[in-house]
Amino acid sequence: MTDSMIILLAGIFLPLFPMSMVFNAIIEKIKYVWVRAVLFVVWPLCGLLIVFNSNVVIPGWLLPLALATSALYALRMLSLRGVDQWCGFLATSLWSLLWLAVMQDATAVLLNSYALSMSVPLVLLVLLSAGLEQRFGAAYTGLYGGLGRAIPRFAGILVTVVVAAIATPLFPTFFIMLDMVVETVSATPLTAMVLLLIWLLWSWAGARLIQGLIVGRASDVKIADMGNTTTSLFSLALLALIVAGVYLGGVIL
Repeated sequence: MTDSMIILLAGIFLPLFPMSMVFNAIIEKIKYVWVRAVLFVVWPLCGLLIVFNSNVVIPGWLLPLALATSALYALRMLSLRGVDQWCGFLATSLWSLLWLAVMQDATAVLLNSYALSMSVPLVLLVLLSAGLEQRFGAAYTGLYGGLGRAIPRFAGILVTVVVAAIATPLFPTFFIMLDMVVETVSATPLTAMVLLLIWLLWSWAGARLIQGLIVGRASDVKIADMGNTTTSLFSLALLALIVAGVYLGGVIL
């Protein structure tokens, strides 16, 4: 198999436009939440497996394509209302940047930890989206508001998970992005600027998502909040992410 064919195949799993549309098309068709959650974990790992088992030579044009793919999906997130679609587009934007880490000669172990660190908050968000669908019949911003008042425990976990997903300190993706910016700022300042722009778009999209779900007037209809056990499990997962982020930061910075 030629290098071009390998890159096209890997570009499905480590998204490169237009192959990036494959993942989002598949996610949109899958209705089982646990299948979606597993897919968010294994998808980028498959791409890394292809890259490392093929010894492919990365061409120079791949970096701008990867950055453009990430920026495109980050920009499109601003107009999305569906939580699942928002999650899929964020995953595409995040995983595209793994190509940059590949070009920086990161080890296979480190790259796999990058992929898992990026994916775990997305898995949690997929599970929370399913919780919204169970309570309200759909998971869309603007369809209902005031979750902070109506179901405060669920809302608190949701906000923290979104914050973790968009590369906020002290979560792992923050340190991954910081390392990428530091590595590129002296050699290719334009790449560092694009990374910062993508980071800004994630934050903007995350703020819009939170605003569309959490704030506003709460419904008068009684909705069951997240139970104590589920709250504890999500809290432990988020605490583990913070610990992993601090550890990863110590390793790569």
